[in-house]
Amino acid sequence: MPDRQTASYSGLYQKTTLRNGLRVITEKMPSVRSISLGVWVDVGSRNESGDNAGVTHLVEHTVFKGTRNRSAKQIAASLESIGGSLNAFTSKEQTCYTARILDEHLDLAVDVLSDLVCNASLTPVNIGREKLVILEEIKESQDTPSEYIHDLFASTYWGNHPLGRPILGEKSSLVKLRRPAILDYIKRNYCTSSIVVAAAGSVSHRKLVRLARETFCFNRGEAHPYIGARRSRSRNVVFRSTRNHQIHVCLGYPSVEYSSDEKLAALIIQAYLGGGMSSVLFQKIREEKGLAYTVYTFNEFYRDAGLMGTYLAADKKSLKACLQITFQELDRIKKRRLSTRSLDMVKAQLKGQLTLGMESTYSRMNRLARMELMMGSYFPLKQTLKAIDRIKTSEILELANKVFNHSELALAVLGAADKSVVEDVL
Repeated sequence: MPDRQTASYSGLYQKTTLRNGLRVITEKMPSVRSISLGVWVDVGSRNESGDNAGVTHLVEHTVFKGTRNRSAKQIAASLESIGGSLNAFTSKEQTCYTARILDEHLDLAVDVLSDLVCNASLTPVNIGREKLVILEEIKESQDTPSEYIHDLFASTYWGNHPLGRPILGEKSSLVKLRRPAILDYIKRNYCTSSIVVAAAGSVSHRKLVRLARETFCFNRGEAHPYIGARRSRSRNVVFRSTRNHQIHVCLGYPSVEYSSDEKLAALIIQAYLGGGMSSVLFQKIREEKGLAYTVYTFNEFYRDAGLMGTYLAADKKSLKACLQITFQELDRIKKRRLSTRSLDMVKAQLKGQLTLGMESTYSRMNRLARMELMMGSYFPLKQTLKAIDRIKTSEILELANKVFNHSELALAVLGAADKSVVEDVL
């Protein structure tokens, strides 16, 4: 029997913890034929040291190069041949291996995913080849300013902490990684109590539990502990000069962690400031002034920390005005309560986005797994929507004053910016 069973928005949530600590969670969606399945390992780039930076992402890549039972070509064709898909990603706190298939192919999908994460051969030749692939990926990221600025900002904000390093790793650390160290990293982190098998869609919970029990084989225990989130300095401004025509800027402040009661308020602030075409910064910077093509705000929620940031790209002549408008709006939301009408509009936007996301089996599977790994619990969408409705303008004002403390500002500038212009704004 499941440990927990809860009726959810158009579905049924169930959770079972196996004797070895492996967790299986599902949300049945009776209106679909597909299943999104994920094997989530609670380890990401923040679990790395400086010596093995990039190992988490390298492992995620290399398991696709072959197992004891399948070649790389057989892995690639295993689900594509039946109309499904197979993928993976690495974040700063988790690694996920995913499959999307019709419900009739659940057995095969579980077999393929378990083969990848439990039986990968990780030969020296395949490791070497995948290093070359990732080195090209690093070059591509560095040659794409709109991507690279986020790595530069993370370094500016977090300093030498693992959260400040690129998920892809650095060339200097990547080339030094050897197979014994990689296997040891997997042994210490791919452990039952730190792994969740999650599925959403036309899925039988009982069947998935049986398949998980029969196919997945991990060491017992929990992943190696990570370093707690902390910044090396409270305020930091970094300039990186390039010959690009545009100047890319990321700025941010400490915010709330994933499990915080203020998380929904943080999402409302982010949506109001730069969460879409109707947001304040988009309207004032792009639509009214024509100063930039791209401007948006973002939240990063970690297990023990969070940050709220803004990204924009503009030419040299427009940069000062863009920053002035941005800081004016940050200060305004600290001084004046949002009108009830504005708050209601942003609430409706946020609730609509969440509800529309629930129509995707992949989005549901992600939501299930992240809640389980980050909080060890499940919150039905209905409960979240009610919590959004309860948020008051006073809570938004209070959180804005807590977040937008300019003495805690981190700002990264990529491009041929005039430092004096930026410093004048600050």
